[in-house]
Amino acid sequence: MSIQNIRLFGDPVLRTPAEPVVDFDRELRQLVKDLTETMMDAPGAGLAAPQIGVGLRVFTYWIDGELGHLVNPDLDLSTELQEGEEGCLSFPGLRFETPRSLRTVAKGFNQFGEPVVIDGSELLARCLQHETDHLDGILFIDRMDREQRKVAMKAIREAEWAGGDTPVVKVSPHATFGRGM
Repeated sequence: MSIQNIRLFGDPVLRTPAEPVVDFDRELRQLVKDLTETMMDAPGAGLAAPQIGVGLRVFTYWIDGELGHLVNPDLDLSTELQEGEEGCLSFPGLRFETPRSLRTVAKGFNQFGEPVVIDGSELLARCLQHETDHLDGILFIDRMDREQRKVAMKAIREAEWAGGDTPVVKVSPHATFGRGM
C-alpha cells in the first residue's frame, strides 16, 4: 500500500514552491500512484505532491468520477469568478468561501511525459487552481478576503489538529473529514 501521511497547515513544505519535474521515470509513476491512493483514502478531491512532503510539481484529482493527474501544470484562468466553499486535506474538517476563476484551462503532462490539456469549469476549475496553488506554495486561505481569512484563522487556531494558539507542524496519517482538496 502506498498511502502517505498528509502534511497539515504549519508544515513549511506547504509554503515552499515545488520544483518542475524533469524525469518522467518510474519514481514519478510511483509518486502519482502514492498521491492517487492517498487522495482516495482520505477521501479528497485533489492532492498535490507537497502535501505528502514531496517538492515536485505534480497533483492528482478526482472530480465527478473523473480520476486524473497533472505534471508541471500551467493555468489559463477566466476573468469570470465563482464563489464557493473550499476545503483542503491539509486543513482537516474546515471549509470556507473562497473566490476562484469559473473556468480554467490547465496544460501540462501526464506521468509518461505526454502533453495534457484539461478544460475545467466550476468544481474542476476550482480543484485545478487549488492544487496548482499548492505547487506554488500558496494555500486557499491566501485567496480569501481579509474578513474571511480572519474567520478562517480563528477556526484553524481552534481546530483540534492545530494544537494551540499558533499553527504547528504536524503530520496526519490522513485527513478524515469530507472531501477536501
